[in-house]
Amino acid sequence: MTGMRKPQRYEGVERRVQFAAIVLAASFLVLCAQLWNLQVVSQSRFQAMAEDNRVWPKRLKADRGVIYGRGNVVLADNRASTDIVFVPGECPKDRREEVVATLTRLLGVSREELDAKIEAHRREPFTQILVKRDVTKADRIRVEEHSYMLPGVLSVAHPQRRYLYGKTAGQILGYLGEIGPEELKTWTGYYMGDLIGRDGLEMMYEDLLRGRDGHMLVTKYASGRPQLRTDKRGVPYIAQRDSRGNILVEEGRRQEPLPGNPLYLTLDIALQEKCEALLAGEQGAIVVLEADTGAVLALASSPGYDPSVFVNRGHRNERLELLSNAKPNRMLNRCFRENYPPGSLYKVVLAAAALEEGVITPETTFFCPGHYQINNQGRRWACWRKGGHGNMNVVEALAFSCDVFFYNVGMRLGVDKISEWSRKMGLGEKTGIDLPGEVAGLIPDREWKAQLFADRPVWERNWYPGETVNLSIGQGSCSTTPLQNAVMMACIINGGHRVRPHLNRLADPMRSERLFSDRTYETVVKGLRMCVEKGPPAPTGTGYRAQVPGMTVLGKTGTAQIMSLAHHAQFKSEEDIPYAMRDHAWFVAGVLDREPRIAICILIEHGHHGGAVASPYAKEIIEFFYAHNEQFQREDAGLDTIARRGEH
Repeated sequence: MTGMRKPQRYEGVERRVQFAAIVLAASFLVLCAQLWNLQVVSQSRFQAMAEDNRVWPKRLKADRGVIYGRGNVVLADNRASTDIVFVPGECPKDRREEVVATLTRLLGVSREELDAKIEAHRREPFTQILVKRDVTKADRIRVEEHSYMLPGVLSVAHPQRRYLYGKTAGQILGYLGEIGPEELKTWTGYYMGDLIGRDGLEMMYEDLLRGRDGHMLVTKYASGRPQLRTDKRGVPYIAQRDSRGNILVEEGRRQEPLPGNPLYLTLDIALQEKCEALLAGEQGAIVVLEADTGAVLALASSPGYDPSVFVNRGHRNERLELLSNAKPNRMLNRCFRENYPPGSLYKVVLAAAALEEGVITPETTFFCPGHYQINNQGRRWACWRKGGHGNMNVVEALAFSCDVFFYNVGMRLGVDKISEWSRKMGLGEKTGIDLPGEVAGLIPDREWKAQLFADRPVWERNWYPGETVNLSIGQGSCSTTPLQNAVMMACIINGGHRVRPHLNRLADPMRSERLFSDRTYETVVKGLRMCVEKGPPAPTGTGYRAQVPGMTVLGKTGTAQIMSLAHHAQFKSEEDIPYAMRDHAWFVAGVLDREPRIAICILIEHGHHGGAVASPYAKEIIEFFYAHNEQFQREDAGLDTIARRGEH
């Protein structure tokens, strides 16, 4: 057909088709490469991410180690408790304000404190932030009823610390407190809301007691309907719900928590309770040591506190009051964290040092007219007995606490020897007890004074004889702790060995080489024994109220001046003296002929006189301990017999 025209081909169409084909081929290649990357190259990474979305790690908190007293009596253990926590990362940002407001309303917590915790973990949104610890059943029900309004809020079960004897030994055991943001940056293994030891044994043995947390993995089904899952035997897994009703099914991988190690103490809780009862209504301290080993049997300080207030619900006002350092400070253990002038207790050190250095013998006497003067001129230092004691040897001077005798002894010894022997017997330096916060006390000497007044004229830096006189009876700048004085007394009771006090029963006892000879030991013991003996035929010692019939008891009274005698003279009687101006009452004691041999130190702040106030407590402690110890040993032997029968 001549009228038909041939199809017209547009110029460049071939190039366009080729270009489209190339683009399609390139796109296909890119798609294939991406599929290869997703399914092969990055398969493991994306599989892990998917697993993380499906599987949640759940922390299993470890039980804190149990603390046992003498005879394996439980002093601190754990109970079940529930906390309410908030995970900001699981809550939509636009609802966080609403959730925080609802929590503060339902649980009565501080909005400011909760906001501060959330802000501190702004870069860690999936951290469990503690809202309220140890909630009541009513609190938990309220949270569950409003769970639809509280995304990111969970209830978490964990072990809670329990102190079975309340206030008794509270200052020794210490307390727990929540770990702070700065500590979290440097301490490993802790999380927001964890409790750590803040004082006492809880702090000293934190690493031993804390344990190691475990974990388990759970599958979360947001729909609230679980898939049917069974184990190898066909038994269905038991599903649990979180606080929002989501089903949690435990995976097979689980690491059980390891509880903290137990801590076994030398502390005799019955004796501790007795000592604290004696101090009721007073400010003071009582220390009881095994003289031969340094094992701490009692470490009572009054007033004290109950560490349960830091872990149990409520008690907010009491916690704030305790941490405010209000006077008197109930957090302060007066046994080793406070020092006082030792007064006449110091005469025990002077007597042992003078005998050992040979500046006196057991037969040496000094005449006491009721006062002392250096070279019989100048200032007079009074003896506590205004009429004087007459001629005194060292045994009598210890028994009747003659100041003038020890003024003379101190001048013969000199400050250098006095300070040297003081430290040998445990005064003026830390004892090494396994508790935090021990103070060293002070035994002044030439070097100490020169450093203290380094910026003063030379005559103010020099040490003068009058200062040695004051030091000789434990006055002036001299200060010691009740624990140090108990160590000093233990050194006498055990024959001359300085011991290190300790509470951990598994610690190896540490004691020095013998410090003095048999002759020195026998002379000092004779004087301290006479101190608690009643006359006649010999005069009655100043510590006679501590005498226990049938036992060989040693003792030494002490009265530490707070104000000068001139201040006291303005009052008609001792009872008229204001409390803060009254002398401290001391008494140290020990028992030689019973096992275990014990050393005791008693301090009653502003109690006037050690012989009248403190020594009767020593008698009660000695009688109680040995009666209790006999029963303790019988019960212990009975348990051993039962155990042996069980072996057969």
